[in-house]
Amino acid sequence: MKFSVFQVSRKGGREKNEDRMGYCYTRESGLFVLADGMGGHPDGEVAAQLALQTISALYQQEARPTILDTTEFLSTALMAAHHQIIRYASEKGMLDTPRTTLVAAILQGDGATWVHCGDSRLYVVRDGELLTRTRDHSYLEQQSAGVVRFERINRNILFTCLGSPSKPVFDIAGPVTLQQGDKLLLCSDGLWGSLSDDEIVRQLSAKGVSDAVPDLVESALRAGGEHSDNVTVLAMEWETPDAFESTRGVSTDSIMDGVFASTIQAGLMDTVVDDLDEATIEKSIAEINEAIRRSAARKA
Repeated sequence: MKFSVFQVSRKGGREKNEDRMGYCYTRESGLFVLADGMGGHPDGEVAAQLALQTISALYQQEARPTILDTTEFLSTALMAAHHQIIRYASEKGMLDTPRTTLVAAILQGDGATWVHCGDSRLYVVRDGELLTRTRDHSYLEQQSAGVVRFERINRNILFTCLGSPSKPVFDIAGPVTLQQGDKLLLCSDGLWGSLSDDEIVRQLSAKGVSDAVPDLVESALRAGGEHSDNVTVLAMEWETPDAFESTRGVSTDSIMDGVFASTIQAGLMDTVVDDLDEATIEKSIAEINEAIRRSAARKA
């Protein structure tokens, strides 16, 4: 595989940056992940980091050097990340759980498959046009698509995420066959909340990703002003020309079987992934819900 890749995260007007992103790859497969820890809940950055670490660890266990079933892997990995966040909250005795959105893509062979939960997005751009993008799990996007209709509700509110005591809702798409020069962009809502889809596609198409991504992030921060959200973007260009080596290009041809390269750092857990016991996970969720119920009863 050959691709150019660039990632950047900039703190906007928020107190802290809870976004996390990274990628890892083998000789024949690549994983790209981005998570946006949710404000209004504790330890959003922890939830985002746990999600990245869990999915990355599972990928490095199973990519030998490819993932046998990318759809099944993404579904299982997302739920494993959710369970790790729930377990973290239970072990800390937290009354409210850390929460995060997530978007992750696997590139393998000549195709891309991705999963998303919440409003972190993935865009696929081909020949200067938007080929497809994810649809947010928000009431606004669902109503725009005609899936549901609401009268009195904040339609920008997300109805699912990782870390919530309820089971996350997520969508999987692909595989989409990639062509030379196709660009995939993963981003937090700090980007698309300030820039239109047309503007994102225009800027991404105008330059290589190593130049386009910093410009996109800077444009979003300027548009957002002093109250701008954090802006995080991870983008890659597939099978770029030979000049890709001067634009942060990656060639996996020289990687030996069983070897991984990764920008996703461990550090929050002694063991990122272990045997997930469903009964223990359900018990943890029940304990959190009971703690929330008792806290609400005391306040009442």
